[in-house]
Amino acid sequence: MHISNSPVNVFQMTQEQVCDDCPNIKFVVEEKVLEIEVESGVSDGYEISFHAEGEPHIEGEPGDLKFTIRIQKHPYFERKNNDLYTNLTITLQDALNGFNVSFPHLDGHKVTINREKITWPGARIKKKGEGLPQHDQNNIIGDLYVTIDVDFPKGELSDEQREAIRTLLHQESKHRLYNGL
Repeated sequence: MHISNSPVNVFQMTQEQVCDDCPNIKFVVEEKVLEIEVESGVSDGYEISFHAEGEPHIEGEPGDLKFTIRIQKHPYFERKNNDLYTNLTITLQDALNGFNVSFPHLDGHKVTINREKITWPGARIKKKGEGLPQHDQNNIIGDLYVTIDVDFPKGELSDEQREAIRTLLHQESKHRLYNGL
C-alpha cells in the first residue's frame, strides 16, 4: 500500500487488492482518495480509523486503515495538554515602565498583553481562554502562559549613567543569598 499526503488533509492511497477471480492469488491495483478532517485540539498520537479500508488479508476481508496524527513542533508555542506556553523578551525600559505588545496566535488572531506596572524577569502572564480547545469538548479551552525575559543593556554603563540610575531609583544595595533549589 502506498499513501501520499496532499494539501488540505486529503490523502491518496494506492492499494493492492486480492483478485478473487484470479488463480494463484494475484493482486489488482486500486486507487482511492480518503479525506481526513483533523479537528482542533487533537493531541499527538491521536488515531483516525477507516473501517475495512486497509490491506486485505490473503483470502480474507480488508483490515482497517489507521492514521496516527503527529503534531509538529511550533517555533514559538509549546503545548502541554490544552495550555500553550511561550516566551516574550522585553527591554529593561519596558520592564520598569510597562508595555503593550501584540503577537499572532496559532489561528492568526492577535493576542495583546498590556502591562502598566513593573514586570520582573521570569514573570508568567496568564491569558485565560487563549490555549487550545479540548478535542472532545470544544467548550473547554486551555490558557496561554507567557514567560517574560528582560533584555538588559549590553556593555558598560558610564559613571554618569550609573549615578543617574542611583538617583532615579533611590535604592540601597541589598544582597540576599538564598537556596536556589
